[in-house]
Amino acid sequence: MCLIYEFEFDLMLIYNVTTNIEASVHDEWLQWMQETHIPDVLATGKFLNAKMSKVLVEEEMGGFTYSVQFTTVDKETLQKYYSEDATRLQEVALNRFPNKFVSFRTELKVISEH
Repeated sequence: MCLIYEFEFDLMLIYNVTTNIEASVHDEWLQWMQETHIPDVLATGKFLNAKMSKVLVEEEMGGFTYSVQFTTVDKETLQKYYSEDATRLQEVALNRFPNKFVSFRTELKVISEH
């Protein structure tokens, strides 16, 4: 007999931002992300760390796609980021790289780490 138990652990959340950036501004955007934007998001104090990855699937729309995963301790902290910081930080990107990128955001709950 096999018993399956489902427990609700209070594990961390990942705030994932996936962005497709046009080739014409790729190098400038990548440097800005690494040197300015990611440090600015971390400076809010609402995330423990960030990991930036290049998506290796070629997009029909062209450009380059990246995923940035920000780890936070819980949903409440992420909600505070949304209400206190997200709009301001997103507007900086929109003003600096107008019509040069598209982004979508995903919230991921960490189930286990191995």
